[in-house]
Amino acid sequence: MHHFRSIALGGLGLLAAASLAPAASPDQAEAREDGQKPVLTGQAAFTDYRSEKPGIRRKITVGDLPKPFATESAGNGPTLVPRPKDAWPVAPAGFHVDLYASGLDNPRLIRTAPNGDLFVAETHAGEIKVYRGVTKDGTPVETSVYATGLRQPFGIAFYPLGSNPQWVYIANTNSVVRFPYKGGELKASGPAETIIPVIASAGGGHSTRDVAFSLDGRRMFVSVGSRSNVDDADTHPGEFHRANILEYTPEGKFVKVYGAGIRNPVGIAVHPQTGELWCSVNERDALGDNLVPDYITHVQEDGFYGWPWYYMGSHQDPRHAGKHPELNGKVLVPDVLLQPHFASLEMTFYDGKQFPAEYKGDIFASEHGSWNRAVRAGYEVIRVPLKDGHATGEFEDFLTGFVTAEGQVWGRPVGVAVVPDGSLIVSDDGSNSLWRVSYTGK
Repeated sequence: MHHFRSIALGGLGLLAAASLAPAASPDQAEAREDGQKPVLTGQAAFTDYRSEKPGIRRKITVGDLPKPFATESAGNGPTLVPRPKDAWPVAPAGFHVDLYASGLDNPRLIRTAPNGDLFVAETHAGEIKVYRGVTKDGTPVETSVYATGLRQPFGIAFYPLGSNPQWVYIANTNSVVRFPYKGGELKASGPAETIIPVIASAGGGHSTRDVAFSLDGRRMFVSVGSRSNVDDADTHPGEFHRANILEYTPEGKFVKVYGAGIRNPVGIAVHPQTGELWCSVNERDALGDNLVPDYITHVQEDGFYGWPWYYMGSHQDPRHAGKHPELNGKVLVPDVLLQPHFASLEMTFYDGKQFPAEYKGDIFASEHGSWNRAVRAGYEVIRVPLKDGHATGEFEDFLTGFVTAEGQVWGRPVGVAVVPDGSLIVSDDGSNSLWRVSYTGK
């Protein structure tokens, strides 16, 4: 039996029938009275790589969604090509992009240590690397292998929170381990200690696991993606405790399912002021080009987000027609609906001082890119504006250019992290690089 708790949610939007809209252009944006950037809404909000451009904002609502199978399910995975000589990530005006490091081996999630060192999970290699500082030519001052012999590591967290952590927690695909840590160490000073020996059911399906701690240090959150696209979790034991965010103590004792029905909460983060847990989610495939939107949301404690029976509130997946009618009206709608099939991965809150003031506290998230869409979407980093710690429902293209005009993919953003000088570091497992985005005003 799939275990979850649900919270009732009223006022759900009605599902609107819509077919795949053509690529939107910036002049379709609606004007705003508050002086902020125009926002593409309705069918104009759906996009693909041809119309992704830094500074364009979009807002998708449940009322904009098409009926299931409005288009055929596409199989359009990218074939990666070497970065063309004239290709480079594109940021908004006033920002500058440098190649911080290259030649990595599948760089995935990245996190900044309290002392400013950048920890990078090289998932396929089973390693964690550390990058320190920035030279005059924009490259690391020092690079070191922190730990090896891990099993598909992804999540990284420092504990306890603050300037003097004692441990580095690493989320493997099957376990959570921790290493003793003193600020500034470039190599693990002791062996890994297993904190959670087995995460959820046996392997298969989504392999990434992230880890984060509550602001008071009492809760450890571990995200676990589903084993399947949309198997009935009632009858498939392999889905036990999957498609969830799980809560443990920092010592590894299981507490409960914190948030359920979240198909693949790849990246999680705790808001540094409100203390709310947030996640970046890959939703299900094979319902058509514009279903189901990926999303970024704060996670309601004990809340249920629909997978596999429902999506975006009380919209039942037709592949599970008639199941769990008691959930109708009790499925939470996420805060920010993204492009369907974006493959939203790591997210972070911008806490630096280098970017313009309006970026303070906003979310940056990496969109790895679609495979289940007729025309590619994603392959970019987005900005999610927050107001007093809460989402407006909008998102904005921030770093694009990873797809050529002909549709060839050379870069795939995965991780995002803010370093002490306020610049943003982006990991790219397509070109096996780290990119540094800084604000110069020029």
